[in-house]
Amino acid sequence: MTQSPALLAGRYRLRDPLGTGGMGRVWLARDEVLHRDVAIKEVDLPAGLSLAEREELRTRTLREARTTARLSHPNVVQIYDVLGVEDRPWIVMEYVRSRSLQQLLLDEGALAPVRAAEIGLAVLHALNAAHAAGVLHRDIKPGNVLIADDGRVVLTDFGLATFDGGKSSVTRPGLVWGSPEYVAPERAKHGVSSVEADLWSLGATLYAAVEGGSPYARSTAMASLTALATERPP
Repeated sequence: MTQSPALLAGRYRLRDPLGTGGMGRVWLARDEVLHRDVAIKEVDLPAGLSLAEREELRTRTLREARTTARLSHPNVVQIYDVLGVEDRPWIVMEYVRSRSLQQLLLDEGALAPVRAAEIGLAVLHALNAAHAAGVLHRDIKPGNVLIADDGRVVLTDFGLATFDGGKSSVTRPGLVWGSPEYVAPERAKHGVSSVEADLWSLGATLYAAVEGGSPYARSTAMASLTALATERPP
């Protein structure tokens, strides 16, 4: 990844990296116009794509982010701005002081079933709102579920991490965007996104919440995909 600009679009001053994953890096930044902290996702396009494929993927990323920005729900992270800078998409989002469900599991271990159910219902509310608006998430996993300091549960990375739905020239057999251990079997096999696939990923996420990890987590992505295709969950 190239060196990121300190001041993005003349408005957002990048400060500290918040984490990586989902095809990019997330930064803590300052909105110099509205004087508030924001989170900015720097989307890193996959290597090995042709120039035409990279441009298509960049265009789709910006279009899907703008679609997601129309969502307004307390359990969905709010998107404030969508930028194209240095030939890469940058997504400006609400900054939520939080730990991800993944970090919570690492820090404290598996959750009690009642707590996992509370988190699951909040994520389901977010998905219902998104699906009603025609938006698929396609990368539901513990790392994309945020538990705010005030207890609010927020689903982040809507439509930003994966791009293999529909008829896209960048969809290739065997190429899966997202986290293999949380990808629905039909997505892994056929590369087609759906409401049902989102709900399958929510189920795998809730399994991880009460058991400590995905039923298909293996040492490599290929091993996870093989287990997904050939094994029943424990």
